[in-house]
Amino acid sequence: MNISQPSRRRFLAGTGAVGAAALMSSCVTSSSSSGPKSQSGKGAVTLQSNLSAPQAKSAMQDLVDAFNGKGGAKAKLNTVAAETFRTQLPTYLTSGNPPDLLTWYPGSVADSYAKKNLLLDVSDIWTGPELSGYSKALQTLCTSSAGKKVFVPASYYWWGVFYRKSNFAKWGVKEPTTWDEFMSLCETLKSKGVAPIGLGAGSGTAWVASSWFDYLDIRINGAQYHRDLLAGKHRFDDPEVHKVFDKWAEALPYFDPNGTALAFQDATTALLQGRTGMMLIGTFFADSTPKDQLDDIDFFRFPVIDPKVPTAEEGPTDGYFASARTGHKDEVKELMRYLATAEAQEIYLKGSSGTALPTNPKAKDTGTPLVKKGRALIEGAADVTQFFNRDSSDALQPSADTALTKFLAKPKEIGSILTTWQRDAQKIWSQ
Repeated sequence: MNISQPSRRRFLAGTGAVGAAALMSSCVTSSSSSGPKSQSGKGAVTLQSNLSAPQAKSAMQDLVDAFNGKGGAKAKLNTVAAETFRTQLPTYLTSGNPPDLLTWYPGSVADSYAKKNLLLDVSDIWTGPELSGYSKALQTLCTSSAGKKVFVPASYYWWGVFYRKSNFAKWGVKEPTTWDEFMSLCETLKSKGVAPIGLGAGSGTAWVASSWFDYLDIRINGAQYHRDLLAGKHRFDDPEVHKVFDKWAEALPYFDPNGTALAFQDATTALLQGRTGMMLIGTFFADSTPKDQLDDIDFFRFPVIDPKVPTAEEGPTDGYFASARTGHKDEVKELMRYLATAEAQEIYLKGSSGTALPTNPKAKDTGTPLVKKGRALIEGAADVTQFFNRDSSDALQPSADTALTKFLAKPKEIGSILTTWQRDAQKIWSQ
């Protein structure tokens, strides 16, 4: 379910660039179920969303309001704090009274749920005008291994090393391109009393640390090795993976000491306030950033380590899948068709931070300098990966969280950490 380089190129051409907590919903009850319900039911479609940052939540409500104004089926937005949503998603999908439609990810993540017959087959809506223009590669990303369409994409985004332009100017530094230049920049910032690298892998967002593993692996071993590793075709204790952590260890002295104590939202605040110099993060962080500060935000490509390795980037896709147990199948499909339209995607971009990119080939992005630079980054990449759990599964992510936070705390124990990681991962792969 991963997009290879040639198909990704077609994807870019077809879309104009690729297009990435609270209590459980009251609509979720016990895990027992008598099976799929009728095609249509009374009441509004429940859209369960993990987009809980204020701007993103408001934009999602704008979307629902626009859909409800169409005069057909009705929808109700239920926003759940992102980290609660992440941990409760399997419960949502196995509930006897599940949310009808949920925000999440395509590719291997969606397929892992589809294999358990938890996702609604929406192949029929992909033949309609709302989705007929989507590229072949994007269609593949939204197709389960059984050949059924189970996902509707809405946007994609990029990862990069973000910083404040005014701070770089004040500190008299510039963007690096190579690893050696990056290390030199870190040393300069440290000499000025600034923690060079923010992280944000604490307080429920340990998964952020996976971005460092992903990027170091695709820079050192390449994107295909990385995807094969996450699929269980290589071992986490292989020599190639040890090289990743050897390189990471070079940067550890420059990480914010609070990196595994702060959630990424708090790490974003530290970046904006100049307490840290830069941060490897996806553009979703901008939904926690005041809009009047976005013009001062810039980013650079994760540094090149080995020029012989094709330069890949992380470009996750976001969107929606539906519960196979929904009692509103027809209404859910009506909502999913709408969410695939250019109109819907532009409404979301207008209401949010506007740093995502639409997947509908007819939809317009916000056109800001930051977005143009991000689009160019993805379009110019030799290959595009999704993110650790998106290229593997939600089930494998906790093993990464445990291994990587242990490494950050005790880097000299990397040998035993990787041995344990391989053991834990093998249990997941063998299920």
